[in-house]
Amino acid sequence: MNGGVNEVSMEGKGGVGGAVRDGEMGAATEAASAAAVSLEALRKRMADFARERDWEQFHSPRNLLLALVGEVGELSEIFQWKGEVPKGLPGWDEAEKEHLGEELADVLLYLVRLSDMCGVDLGKAALRKMEINARKYPVGQCKGSSKKHTHYGSTNSVSANDNVNTMNKEHNNGV
Repeated sequence: MNGGVNEVSMEGKGGVGGAVRDGEMGAATEAASAAAVSLEALRKRMADFARERDWEQFHSPRNLLLALVGEVGELSEIFQWKGEVPKGLPGWDEAEKEHLGEELADVLLYLVRLSDMCGVDLGKAALRKMEINARKYPVGQCKGSSKKHTHYGSTNSVSANDNVNTMNKEHNNGV
């Protein structure tokens, strides 16, 4: 990806995390890697990183979304042609798993940065979405099934507002 430099984040001009080379992690990063990292900690760290490099000018929501899509493409390439991959990735070597971790991190970092630049509290939005999904997919009706929530009829308690917010997003902003 970068000629032998170990990256733990995104590279390139206007990227959100920057490349971290061997020996450059720093005490804060090492401590964070030993404990759970919050979305807020990532948001703040990436905002500081971009500000220090004057990269905020490149971080419009559109640019971040396009970068995120590109990173999802890179993540997809890892799984391309492998068929169904079992949990735990048996048979994958450490280099493959490390590469996967880097691409997953790129997707996460761009997503967190995009949500920050859009003024969306990603943690709150994720929890709210999980509550909506719990109403759409009641355990008693959908356990063991992969069918879409519309299959279960109107017996679940999803509000009209939830449906508008989750099913008609493509119509927002005149799109």
